[in-house]
Amino acid sequence: MNNSSPTTAPVAIVTGGARGIGLAVARWFLARGQRVALLDIEADALQRTVADLAAPESVLGLPCDVSDPAQVQAAVDRVAAAFGRIDALVNNAGIAIFKPIAETGYADWRRVLAVNLDGPFLCSQACVPHMLAAGGGAIVNIASISGLRASTLRVAYGTSKAALIHLTKQQATELGTQGIRVNCVAPGPVDTEMAKQVHSPAIRKDYHDVIPLERYGTPEEIAEAVGFLCSPAASYVNGQLLAVDGGFDAAGIGLATLRQGAAR
Repeated sequence: MNNSSPTTAPVAIVTGGARGIGLAVARWFLARGQRVALLDIEADALQRTVADLAAPESVLGLPCDVSDPAQVQAAVDRVAAAFGRIDALVNNAGIAIFKPIAETGYADWRRVLAVNLDGPFLCSQACVPHMLAAGGGAIVNIASISGLRASTLRVAYGTSKAALIHLTKQQATELGTQGIRVNCVAPGPVDTEMAKQVHSPAIRKDYHDVIPLERYGTPEEIAEAVGFLCSPAASYVNGQLLAVDGGFDAAGIGLATLRQGAAR
């Protein structure tokens, strides 16, 4: 538990913070006495989340499209003005458009890249001066297992996440010299409300068959990894990719029949 007073407690910005992984990350920081600013494009959902958290002195909700430079700068400036510092940034906001390559229009491509890649670039750029003023900081980019291994219908999404992994290394190399650590978490399938809506029973079974732990992850499990990378416990961790995926990437094709045979 952080024993700092509300006015001196560390401050984390979490994008896409209204629900799912972003909300779980916010709860992780709050449980440790830190203050949190949630940025999300869905203003109504964000308002409900802030109300549910019921911590007005420690939570600030700001509607923001992370792909818009002006909105990002305005939001970050408001966080700094309200809380007086910025110590951590979790670039979690993201979107997915699942279409065959031939059916992925340029507008689809640009929107996914704008949110998933431009967003982390813009938010990081806006936060860095405030982190430097606070004596350093930590940035965690939320990529995806789709940035490590290709799959059908993910030409824009997978490419954006692969680029985000490399952006992490670029940021870590340069910003590390200034006391700002940058790392990346690549979640596998996570049991969020969105996943429950778009993953059919057949898709869920497929994932269970190829993930060695034979289940989806939880938002809280992703939050634990993110929180670690933002914490002093990870003070010498910089420029790294942590796949939180139940062994999905490590297993390669992971033929379920072979694994089931080995278990007998």
